[in-house]
Amino acid sequence: MEQVQPDLSRLFEALHYAAEKHKTQRRKGSADTPYINHPIAVAYYLSTYAHIRDLDVLTAAILHDTLEDTDATTEEIEEKFGPRVLKLVLEVTDDKNLPKNIRRREQENTVNQRSHGAKLIRIADKISNVHDLFYTPPAGWDSDTQIEYLDWTERVISKIKGINSNLEDKYDEMLEMTRQKYTI
Repeated sequence: MEQVQPDLSRLFEALHYAAEKHKTQRRKGSADTPYINHPIAVAYYLSTYAHIRDLDVLTAAILHDTLEDTDATTEEIEEKFGPRVLKLVLEVTDDKNLPKNIRRREQENTVNQRSHGAKLIRIADKISNVHDLFYTPPAGWDSDTQIEYLDWTERVISKIKGINSNLEDKYDEMLEMTRQKYTI
């Protein structure tokens, strides 16, 4: 019996859209990598470690920073990718009008109220960020700033533990590896 294959065109449309929106942006890390590598990594972690095959969740992972960091609009995302993808993206979008410490506290205090898909994206996002912190820390971030960031990610993830053990194990592994960097 032939298995029905999912239509991946919308996922590739999201990759193209996100690449266009992030085309002039770079990651904060010392390697100055193209920003698009981050949302691709988030989708990769979801697919590879959490075994996510839900195309809306993977599409939202690709788009998760477009509202926060580009000129993308909610109307564009809903029109191109549908209301469920928009809802997921909105759930993981921080309000850049707020100071960083308030945004972080807000994320920490509300992450457990998000949908299952948004929680998965949040964990994969933190894996990617901690990975980048280990390999290419942001210029200007001293060890205290890096440890403070790790502590914050751990508080966020602790609020949603129990939703996908494989993804959580990957986060724990990346966190431990990065923490060891500061204890040697």
